Amino acid sequence: MANLIVHGGTPLTGRIVPSANKNAVLPILCATLLSPHPIRLLGIPEITDVRKILEIFRTLGSEVKVNYATGVLEVHHAKTHFDPRTHHLPEEMRSSVMLVPPLLARFGVARIENDVQGCTLGVREIDPHVEVMERFGGVVERSRSHLLIQVAGGLKANHHWLDYASVTTTENFVLCAALAEGTSTLMNSASEPHVQEFCEFMRLLGAQIEGVGTSRLTVHGVKSLGKPEGVEFRFAEDFHEAVTFMALGAITGGCITVKNSAPEQFPLIDRTFAKFGVQVVHQDGWSHTVVDGPLKVREPFTKNILQKVEAAPWPYLPVDLLPIFVALGVKAEGSMMYWNKVYEGAMGWTSELSKFGGHAFQSDPHRIITFGGKPLQPAEVESPYIIRVAIALLMLACSIPGKSVIRNATPVRRAHPRFAENITALGAQVEWVEGD
Repeated sequence: MANLIVHGGTPLTGRIVPSANKNAVLPILCATLLSPHPIRLLGIPEITDVRKILEIFRTLGSEVKVNYATGVLEVHHAKTHFDPRTHHLPEEMRSSVMLVPPLLARFGVARIENDVQGCTLGVREIDPHVEVMERFGGVVERSRSHLLIQVAGGLKANHHWLDYASVTTTENFVLCAALAEGTSTLMNSASEPHVQEFCEFMRLLGAQIEGVGTSRLTVHGVKSLGKPEGVEFRFAEDFHEAVTFMALGAITGGCITVKNSAPEQFPLIDRTFAKFGVQVVHQDGWSHTVVDGPLKVREPFTKNILQKVEAAPWPYLPVDLLPIFVALGVKAEGSMMYWNKVYEGAMGWTSELSKFGGHAFQSDPHRIITFGGKPLQPAEVESPYIIRVAIALLMLACSIPGKSVIRNATPVRRAHPRFAENITALGAQVEWVEGD
């Protein structure tokens, strides 16, 4: 694990282009396995999970050429093969589960290690993914060390209704349905921007998908995907990163302008910023925040209730952004309640806020309240293994004069390439130091 050393108190100002969204990049990388033809991806980020997936591709015999400096990746899976006796999908990377459908479609078999996990966000079950694979004809055998999934005679279309709008389960359904025989429908499907981006890539490959951006997806199975001459796809900017940079500008008293090609996705995000006295301006493909004086929580019209930020599956405010607004709430004068309606283990880091002098109370596993505007001081804090929490702690450190340390900040590297270098260019004094 690595630590971030922060010398805070400097307003961050400048222009920046966000990197691609990890949650779009990883399923799209997995989807490339569905095609034996060349694929060229533009804007590939140099993050941990990308490196791991590309290493898996090489192990399976795929041709991989990547240049992180230019952001260009070329993959060709014509000579790819999978042997469950020797090829194992790694247990420490949750996105491994999205490699299973392409392997089933191409080779009829996949093996995944038994303990697939991601961030420390509470119990993240694999059952919905197993159920999807079984509905397409997969037979799942479980041992103490791994899951072996096999399908005989090819994947078969089906109709499914999810228990909840899971992003990864939705993507796994589409990955299975794209080459399945017949027409498949999915109800209560996830519709986040990164799911839409993934579906657009699938369409580029030749998948027939209807209902993108809605809660009902229809997929007509096709015989093959890709084109002999190859296809090229450019990743969009990560709206998570765009919000993070704008919030960094607001919390430090500066102004960071970010490239943003999809302002139509921001109305609820903009209104959430406004609850802290922050105005968002979108103009000519760029976005920035405007703050008139110190941050201050806007009181609700109904005086006897707390102002609140509720996060849930899209089109709610994304749960991944909730820690960013918690940081703003600790800094802003006034009280705010935060409600994570998805993960039961994502709010247990209030003790780290108190080390900065922040006042926060966890009322239950899903909700906390901040009492902001208190005097803050630099501190050494411990980040849980949650990407956006590490960044929220960094935001607070950047806003407080003096030296702070964010211990175990490595999760940032899972989603944001060159993050410390990027905010340094905006005026921050931040450096990585290897931990104990």
